[in-house]
Amino acid sequence: MTYRHEWKHEINLSDMISLRQRLRAVAKTDSHAINGAYEIRSLYFDNLSDKALREKLDGIGRREKFRIRYYNGDTSLIHLEKKSKLDGLGTKESAVLTKEQAQAIVDGDYVWMTHTDNPLIAELYYKMTVQQLRPKTIVDYTREPYIFPAGNVRVTLDYNIRTGLLCTDFLNPECVTIPAGETPIILEVKWDAYLPDVIRDAIQLSGRRPCAFSKYAACRIYG
Repeated sequence: MTYRHEWKHEINLSDMISLRQRLRAVAKTDSHAINGAYEIRSLYFDNLSDKALREKLDGIGRREKFRIRYYNGDTSLIHLEKKSKLDGLGTKESAVLTKEQAQAIVDGDYVWMTHTDNPLIAELYYKMTVQQLRPKTIVDYTREPYIFPAGNVRVTLDYNIRTGLLCTDFLNPECVTIPAGETPIILEVKWDAYLPDVIRDAIQLSGRRPCAFSKYAACRIYG
């Protein structure tokens, strides 16, 4: 399991416009983006005592969370993901789900998971059984992604963060989401062993410091 460095910064619209110009001059837009961006819909899991939420809010250095995700409304490719954090480092494990499998999880049908040979799906089933993990809420947002090969750098601008409240019917395109309060724009920077100077210079913003913003936590603002 390889951990990557991760920085997050809360920024404003003026910052984002400036960053766009700089990043477009030195980095490439992700090939999966449409007109420079894509829409992300995720379904996050937590247990009855909100373990994932509490660990995030309490600043626990070692933690994990599970989610199911698809892009641009395309449910033909759905990923189950496990995000793990170790202090300032992060890693992600992923497995592909069919639309039927994802819907079964939303509907509370977990029997099919007992027959899987995928270790991540098996781990989710185990934790749904032992820790009582359950789908908790939908998180929608827009992402502008930039990539830079040296250092395996990925820079993203995330905004228009919306919450499904307690709704978990995330495959339903008619599911209503609402703004998750007064959320900022989030600059995320991820890299492997080193962050090239050209990217470090491009993302410099006066008065901005790394933060620990969580879209999932922001989307739990109403419950």
